[in-house]
Amino acid sequence: MKLSAKRTIGIAMVLCLLPIVTIVALAKDADVSKGKEVYEGTCIACHGENGKGEIPGTPNFTKKDGVLMKTDEELIAHITDGYESPSSDMPMPAKGGNEDLTDDDIEAVLSYMRLEFGTPKK
Repeated sequence: MKLSAKRTIGIAMVLCLLPIVTIVALAKDADVSKGKEVYEGTCIACHGENGKGEIPGTPNFTKKDGVLMKTDEELIAHITDGYESPSSDMPMPAKGGNEDLTDDDIEAVLSYMRLEFGTPKK
């Protein structure tokens, strides 16, 4: 059976793009893995393993209309600079109190939280 030229080119393009898609997926997994590490090392004490909050006033990340509905830019600013929720008795310190967090760490933890707690990235 002879393949048409268009179909042959289409198959070749898919085969060429497959490694790129795989690399992007692996990079995304690395980001999420790093984000989980950051969350477990910095955020979990206040926000809890399940993202529902361990301290009164801490936001529940699992609420469908909750804090994770904000844009990445706004949440990155809150994580970077610190933030006090209106219902909280205690503000979150800048970088969750971990001054060693990098911008990449903050982006990774936000990606992890969106994936883990079910709110897609904006």
